[in-house]
Amino acid sequence: MLVKVVSGLLILLTGYFTIVFLRDYFKASKEGNLESANFLALGGVGFITNFFDTLGIGSFAPLTALLKFFKLSQDRTIPGTLNASCTIPVTVEALIFITVIKVEPVTLFAMLVSATIGAFIGAGIVSKLDEKKVQLGMGVALLIVALVMLASQLKLMPVGGDAIGLTGIKLIIAVIANFILGALMTLGIGLYAPCMALVFALGMSPKVAFPIMMGSCAFLMPVASAKFVKEGAYDRKASMAITLFGSVGVLVAAYIVKSLPLNILTWLVICVIIYTSIAMFRSASKSKDIGAQA
Repeated sequence: MLVKVVSGLLILLTGYFTIVFLRDYFKASKEGNLESANFLALGGVGFITNFFDTLGIGSFAPLTALLKFFKLSQDRTIPGTLNASCTIPVTVEALIFITVIKVEPVTLFAMLVSATIGAFIGAGIVSKLDEKKVQLGMGVALLIVALVMLASQLKLMPVGGDAIGLTGIKLIIAVIANFILGALMTLGIGLYAPCMALVFALGMSPKVAFPIMMGSCAFLMPVASAKFVKEGAYDRKASMAITLFGSVGVLVAAYIVKSLPLNILTWLVICVIIYTSIAMFRSASKSKDIGAQA
């Protein structure tokens, strides 16, 4: 029942965003105000980034890099474009994995709600923290978890599990941690890799991370994206192309993830977490350089 409620809320929120988005897009198209970038090139970028997003890599960083490298969008509109273009694909991801991968309903609902509340309430607190220290802390934490997972895969220590739900103190820890991860998104720290690390550390199956992390993001994005659309602070053509082709990429990747053996998926999770840890350290290093220059 709770899973149906979650799915229903996601559909309603995304439906609201879709109406706002389509009205704005077709109005701009009628008035000849669409951007000039190649639609197919933008679509290719959307397919690739959302394909890997479905595998847990995350789409914002590679999407930003590709848009900038190929000069497919203006820097000014990239933040809004990231949100608007990925809202529907991420919702598709969430709906697929919530129905395909079984998660204990109370655990799923509690973690989705806590991440959403964290993003809206905790943002005011977390956004005041020193960004460099948060990045370094997250980098170290993710690296430690990745090493523990690696040791488990190499049979050096028994860690992890195949649980699909949590109870008691573990559920409380998961809810608090996902609240923090939702808040940390205001600093530009993605929720995917830390959430993967969290569910593994609590003895849950790595597969369970997919509906939890994607559902968390799917709840946050529609309202924020609608605001970008209403303010015109996004690239309309890029958002439409990435949405259409990105949704196809999600469907292709979801089938692959669904059929991946758990052992291979765990190795994928380890690679994603290590990659994200390195990205945290690099971001912290850039923050230091900026501070030194100032």
